[in-house]
Amino acid sequence: MKELSKYQLIAESSGWVAFVLNIFPGIGTGYIYQRRWKAYWITGSLSLLWIYIGIFVDLGIDPSDPMPSRTDQWGFYGILVIAFISALEAALTVKKARREIDDMPFKT
Repeated sequence: MKELSKYQLIAESSGWVAFVLNIFPGIGTGYIYQRRWKAYWITGSLSLLWIYIGIFVDLGIDPSDPMPSRTDQWGFYGILVIAFISALEAALTVKKARREIDDMPFKT
């Protein structure tokens, strides 16, 4: 059985499936679908870093303050931004890989 190249593997994946898998879990699972491990680990690391930053910010809130800010949703919005950027990048990579395959002089 012939081994697929990186571009062929990505080009044969569905762009909308990769987009949806990156949006809803928000941690780059669309990259697992595309078998793009480096991008998956980068996205997962960024998500974890964002969560850790949120934990440390919450630790800085004074517990004796009678009116702590509970309306701060920056942690949720940060994960949402990471998910949207990774989803868009995954869909555009499928489009780019398909264009690369179409531009090859000899298709095998």
